[in-house]
Amino acid sequence: MSANLSIGIVARRAGTTVPTIRYYEEIGLLPPAARTAAGQRSYGEAAVRRLVFIRRCRDFGFSFEQVRELVGLVDHPERPCTEARDIAAGHLAALRARLVELQSLEASLAAFVCSCDTECAGGPAADCAILDDLALPARQSRLAPPGACCATEAG
Repeated sequence: MSANLSIGIVARRAGTTVPTIRYYEEIGLLPPAARTAAGQRSYGEAAVRRLVFIRRCRDFGFSFEQVRELVGLVDHPERPCTEARDIAAGHLAALRARLVELQSLEASLAAFVCSCDTECAGGPAADCAILDDLALPARQSRLAPPGACCATEAG
Protein backbone atom coordinates (compact mmCIF):
# COMPACT_ATOMS: atom_id res chain seq x y z
CA MET A 1 0.00 0.00 0.00
CA SER A 2 1.03 3.59 -0.54
CA ALA A 3 3.13 5.44 1.99
CA ASN A 4 1.82 8.75 0.65
CA LEU A 5 -1.71 8.76 1.95
CA SER A 6 -3.68 12.00 2.19
CA ILE A 7 -5.27 12.99 5.47
CA GLY A 8 -8.73 12.29 4.01
CA ILE A 9 -7.80 8.75 3.00
CA VAL A 10 -6.19 8.10 6.37
CA ALA A 11 -9.30 9.41 8.14
CA ARG A 12 -11.58 7.08 6.16
CA ARG A 13 -9.33 4.06 6.64
CA ALA A 14 -8.96 4.70 10.38
CA GLY A 15 -12.65 5.44 10.90
CA THR A 16 -12.04 8.95 12.20
CA THR A 17 -12.26 12.52 10.94
CA VAL A 18 -9.73 14.94 9.53
CA PRO A 19 -10.11 17.38 12.47
CA THR A 20 -9.53 14.48 14.89
CA ILE A 21 -6.28 13.58 13.13
CA ARG A 22 -5.12 17.18 13.32
CA TYR A 23 -6.04 17.28 17.02
CA TYR A 24 -4.15 14.06 17.75
CA GLU A 25 -1.09 15.55 16.05
CA GLU A 26 -1.51 18.75 18.08
CA ILE A 27 -1.63 16.90 21.42
CA GLY A 28 1.20 14.55 20.48
CA LEU A 29 -0.68 11.24 20.17
CA LEU A 30 0.17 11.08 16.48
CA PRO A 31 3.58 12.16 15.20
CA PRO A 32 3.47 15.13 12.84
CA ALA A 33 2.93 14.07 9.24
CA ALA A 34 5.47 14.52 6.53
CA ARG A 35 4.56 17.31 4.13
CA THR A 36 4.40 17.25 0.36
CA ALA A 37 6.08 19.99 -1.69
CA ALA A 38 2.66 21.69 -1.72
CA GLY A 39 2.54 21.56 2.11
CA GLN A 40 -0.15 18.88 2.39
CA ARG A 41 0.12 16.20 5.04
CA SER A 42 1.31 12.82 3.84
CA TYR A 43 0.94 9.67 5.92
CA GLY A 44 2.00 6.06 5.82
CA GLU A 45 0.45 2.83 7.03
CA ALA A 46 1.92 3.34 10.51
CA ALA A 47 -0.27 6.40 10.96
CA VAL A 48 -3.38 4.43 10.00
CA ARG A 49 -2.47 1.70 12.50
CA ARG A 50 -1.82 4.22 15.27
CA LEU A 51 -5.11 6.01 14.60
CA VAL A 52 -7.01 2.72 14.68
CA PHE A 53 -5.24 1.91 17.95
CA ILE A 54 -6.17 5.31 19.44
CA ARG A 55 -9.74 4.98 18.21
CA ARG A 56 -10.08 1.54 19.81
CA CYS A 57 -8.66 2.86 23.08
CA ARG A 58 -11.19 5.69 23.03
CA ASP A 59 -13.99 3.21 22.17
CA PHE A 60 -13.11 1.42 25.42
CA GLY A 61 -13.34 4.72 27.28
CA PHE A 62 -9.66 5.17 28.07
CA SER A 63 -8.80 8.79 28.88
CA PHE A 64 -6.37 10.69 26.69
CA GLU A 65 -3.72 10.31 29.40
CA GLN A 66 -4.28 6.53 29.46
CA VAL A 67 -4.13 6.45 25.64
CA ARG A 68 -0.87 8.39 25.81
CA GLU A 69 0.54 5.78 28.21
CA LEU A 70 -0.64 2.90 26.00
CA VAL A 71 0.81 4.53 22.90
CA GLY A 72 4.06 4.91 24.84
CA LEU A 73 4.07 1.16 25.39
CA VAL A 74 3.55 0.56 21.68
CA ASP A 75 6.43 2.92 20.94
CA HIS A 76 8.66 1.12 23.46
CA PRO A 77 7.90 -2.58 23.01
CA GLU A 78 10.70 -3.60 25.37
CA ARG A 79 8.62 -2.37 28.34
CA PRO A 80 6.64 -5.03 30.24
CA CYS A 81 3.07 -5.71 29.14
CA THR A 82 2.03 -5.62 32.79
CA GLU A 83 2.05 -1.84 32.39
CA ALA A 84 -0.77 -2.19 29.83
CA ARG A 85 -2.56 -4.60 32.13
CA ASP A 86 -2.27 -2.17 35.03
CA ILE A 87 -3.72 0.67 32.96
CA ALA A 88 -6.59 -1.56 31.82
CA ALA A 89 -7.18 -2.85 35.37
CA GLY A 90 -7.33 0.70 36.73
CA HIS A 91 -9.79 1.67 34.02
CA LEU A 92 -11.87 -1.43 34.75
CA ALA A 93 -12.06 -0.54 38.46
CA ALA A 94 -13.20 3.00 37.61
CA LEU A 95 -15.76 1.62 35.17
CA ARG A 96 -17.14 -0.76 37.79
CA ALA A 97 -17.48 2.11 40.26
CA ARG A 98 -19.30 4.13 37.62
CA LEU A 99 -21.64 1.19 36.99
CA VAL A 100 -22.61 1.17 40.67
CA GLU A 101 -23.34 4.90 40.43
CA LEU A 102 -25.41 4.37 37.28
CA GLN A 103 -27.40 1.54 38.89
CA SER A 104 -28.24 3.84 41.80
CA LEU A 105 -29.24 6.56 39.36
CA GLU A 106 -31.43 4.08 37.48
CA ALA A 107 -33.21 3.07 40.69
CA SER A 108 -33.79 6.73 41.60
CA LEU A 109 -35.21 7.52 38.18
CA ALA A 110 -37.45 4.45 38.33
CA ALA A 111 -38.70 5.70 41.70
CA PHE A 112 -39.42 9.10 40.11
CA VAL A 113 -41.51 7.46 37.41
CA CYS A 114 -43.28 5.28 39.96
CA SER A 115 -44.09 8.23 42.20
CA CYS A 116 -45.59 10.07 39.27
CA ASP A 117 -47.62 7.00 38.20
CA THR A 118 -49.03 6.50 41.71
CA GLU A 119 -49.39 10.09 42.95
CA CYS A 120 -50.08 12.52 40.17
CA ALA A 121 -49.95 11.19 36.59
CA GLY A 122 -52.25 13.23 34.43
CA GLY A 123 -52.59 16.06 36.92
CA PRO A 124 -51.19 19.57 36.59
CA ALA A 125 -47.42 20.11 36.71
CA ALA A 126 -47.91 22.13 39.90
CA ASP A 127 -48.84 18.87 41.67
CA CYS A 128 -46.14 16.70 40.05
CA ALA A 129 -44.30 14.45 42.50
CA ILE A 130 -41.20 14.42 40.29
CA LEU A 131 -40.96 18.20 40.07
CA ASP A 132 -41.60 18.55 43.81
CA ASP A 133 -38.92 16.00 44.69
CA LEU A 134 -36.34 17.55 42.35
CA ALA A 135 -36.73 20.81 44.27
CA LEU A 136 -35.64 19.13 47.52
CA PRO A 137 -32.05 18.45 48.62
CA ALA A 138 -31.22 14.78 47.98
CA ARG A 139 -31.17 13.95 51.69
CA GLN A 140 -34.81 15.11 51.95
CA SER A 141 -36.07 13.16 48.94
CA ARG A 142 -39.47 11.55 49.47
CA LEU A 143 -38.96 8.89 46.82
CA ALA A 144 -39.56 5.24 47.59
CA PRO A 145 -36.34 3.37 48.32
CA PRO A 146 -34.88 1.39 45.39
CA GLY A 147 -36.74 -1.89 44.93
CA ALA A 148 -40.05 -0.55 46.21
CA CYS A 149 -43.09 0.26 44.10
CA CYS A 150 -42.54 -0.13 40.40
CA ALA A 151 -38.79 0.50 40.59
CA THR A 152 -38.24 -3.25 40.27
CA GLU A 153 -40.18 -3.26 37.01
CA ALA A 154 -37.67 -0.94 35.32
CA GLY A 155 -35.29 -3.80 34.50
